[in-house]
Amino acid sequence: MAKEIFLSKNRLIDYLSTTSKEKIQNLFFEANELCNKIYGNKVFFRGIIEFSNICNKNCLYCGLRKDLEIERYQMTKEDILKCAEFCYKKGYGSLVLQSGEFETEKRIEFLSDVVSSIKKKFNLGMTLSLGELSKDSLKELFKSGAHRYLIRIETSNEELYNKIHPKDHSFKNRINTLENLKSIGYQVGTGVMIGLPFQTIENLADDIIFFKNLDVDMLGMGPYVKNPQTPLFIEKPILANPFELALKMVALCRVYLKDVNIAATTALQTFDKKGREKALLCGANILMPIVTPTNLRKNYLIYPDKPCIEDTKEKCFNCISARLKSINKEIGYNKLGDSFHFFERKKKYD
Repeated sequence: MAKEIFLSKNRLIDYLSTTSKEKIQNLFFEANELCNKIYGNKVFFRGIIEFSNICNKNCLYCGLRKDLEIERYQMTKEDILKCAEFCYKKGYGSLVLQSGEFETEKRIEFLSDVVSSIKKKFNLGMTLSLGELSKDSLKELFKSGAHRYLIRIETSNEELYNKIHPKDHSFKNRINTLENLKSIGYQVGTGVMIGLPFQTIENLADDIIFFKNLDVDMLGMGPYVKNPQTPLFIEKPILANPFELALKMVALCRVYLKDVNIAATTALQTFDKKGREKALLCGANILMPIVTPTNLRKNYLIYPDKPCIEDTKEKCFNCISARLKSINKEIGYNKLGDSFHFFERKKKYD
C-alpha cells in the first residue's frame, strides 16, 4: 500500500490542480486501496426509483425546474412497489426514492404509506432524495422506515450557491435541512456538482472540508452537465475537464473522509463510457442502477444525454453486473451497505 496521503487545504488544492499523471494515479491507487481496506471489494446497490418529476423549485441548472414545459408524472404506489419488488428479488438490499421537490400534507401521507409498505413487504434499506422538507415531515418519513437521506448542497460556497439558484432559494435552508436530518437520526448524504460556472478549485477544496466539518455519512458527486433548456447554460465554466476533476474529488473524499459511502454517479458515464467503473477504482463503493419504468425515464432528464434512458431495469442490472466483473469488484448482494461512518458518528453522541 502506498504511503498515506496527508491532506490540508493547500494539499487538496494541489491535487485538484495537478496535471501529473503519476501523481493522479498514485492518488487513485491510494483511494482504492483504502476503500478496499474498509469495505472490501464489495459494491453496494441502491435501486433508484425516480417516482415523480413534479418540482416546485426553479434551480437554474436543472432539467426538472418548474418553469420548463415537460411532461410531468407521478407513479402510483402499486408501480413503486413493483420496482421495489424487483430490487428485492435481485438482491439489491437497498433502494432510493427520488423525485422533484414539493411538500404537501397529502404527499407526505402518500410517501409515508409507500415507505412503510416497502419496509413491511421487502425490508429493504431506503434512501430518500426529496429535497428540502420540514423537520416534521422528515421525522414522519423516518418513523415510516426510511433511514438514509440524500440532499446535495451542490456547492458549499454561499455566494456561488446564490448564483446558480433563483433568489427565492435559501442556502441557509439547505444547511438547516442537513442539520435536521442529523438530529433525527438519518444517515446523511450530500454532494456537489463539479465544473459549475463561476466555480474555482478553491471552492472544491472547501467543499471537501465542508463535508468533513458537517460530518456527513454519504456523498453523491458528479460533473456538471450543461443543459440547453436551463438559464445557466449560457454561462461558461471556469474549470476545464470536469470528468477528471470529479474522479479526483471522489478519490480525495475517500482519502480525507475515510469511511463514508461514496456513489459512482450516472453523470460520470455521460463523459466517459466507463465513468462509473473509473470512479469505483478510485474510492467509490456505491452504485445506483435505475429501476424507474422505461417509459418514464425520458421525462426525468435532469441533464441531457443521460445514460440508460432506453434500457429496462433488467438490462441495467445485467450491464452493471458485467461492468463490475470487468474491474474485479463484486455486488454486495442483500446487504444494506450502510455507512460505517454513521455508526462511528453515533458513538460520539450515544
